[in-house]
Amino acid sequence: MKVLVYLALSSHGYGHAARQAAVVSALHALHPLWRFVVSSKVDPAFLKLVFAGLPVLFRQLRWDVGMVQADALHCDEQATLMALRTLEHHLPEQIDEEARWIRAQGLPVVVLGDIPPAISTLARRIHAPLVWMGNFGWDDIYSPLGRAFQPHCLEAREAYASGDRLLRMPFDLAMDWGVPERSIGLISAQPRPVPLDFQHCLSSLQTRLVFVGFGGLGLSIDPRLFDLWPDHHFLMAPPLDPRHADNLRAITNVTLLPAGLRPVDVMPMCDRLLGKPGFSTFSEALSAGLGLHVVEREGFAEARALMQGLRRHGCHRLLSARGFAEGDWQLNQPLIPSTESPLPANGAEVAALEISRLVMRGSA
Repeated sequence: MKVLVYLALSSHGYGHAARQAAVVSALHALHPLWRFVVSSKVDPAFLKLVFAGLPVLFRQLRWDVGMVQADALHCDEQATLMALRTLEHHLPEQIDEEARWIRAQGLPVVVLGDIPPAISTLARRIHAPLVWMGNFGWDDIYSPLGRAFQPHCLEAREAYASGDRLLRMPFDLAMDWGVPERSIGLISAQPRPVPLDFQHCLSSLQTRLVFVGFGGLGLSIDPRLFDLWPDHHFLMAPPLDPRHADNLRAITNVTLLPAGLRPVDVMPMCDRLLGKPGFSTFSEALSAGLGLHVVEREGFAEARALMQGLRRHGCHRLLSARGFAEGDWQLNQPLIPSTESPLPANGAEVAALEISRLVMRGSA
């Protein structure tokens, strides 16, 4: 049986794509004849990196705004409101065109949303089952932001209530939508082999490796702060700004990842992670057994749930924004142990099975 799996990803950040690549991989292992479409405005180069080796068709469409971010830690509320108005203007025509394209494929369809509300209109238009996957909805994020965001909050909540299933990830917010749900574990892709020459390079350092991860937008870090930690070596994905990348390459205890490597590929070689609150970052680091040094973030409701969950389930140290900016990264301090057991790391496999059961029961 061939099925078209239409995955709509939030364009808010890279983490939604990273975790769903693991779900698509698990689905493809179960159903190698299924077709997979990934629809998002996330950077095409990043999508190709995380979905490499999977038979995926990409469609460059924006389904949500989320929050407009200046960098990994700061949001711009006014710019977000303007972007939401622009998106609302373009969505009706986009939904019409995409519904026509999907019907032309001539296959049963299941729609997966992580987690743009507008995709519910598309699913209803083509009479396809809709599975939400996430640890928050945009209603949860917009609700605390004041009166201007309330119409968007209510619209999102109404859209989410039309789903057929919610696969609830850890570190979750309310997502109180009245939809049948299943809780799943951490979602992390399997590490791919690291080139031998790069492995040898890192092994020859004979020092503790720290992965620095602040998501796709990254965060400008004063290069001089790395000099405060000469007994540690830092691995990072190349920043978007080439000038910043050149500055980092000049630092003796910093190595930028070669093209084609994902953070999850090198995390098993590291001792700790230095970064921001983020579901995919937490999932990958905890699955690899890293201790997490996390910079506290204000103004984004998910961050609070992530930090609370980290205290319960991961060894960690929490850093203030000021302490981070001054280089007080606490890498020479013992990790604070979790208060509860580790979370299961089989979320991708459980999600794939749930989606498969929904389709096989004839809902598609």
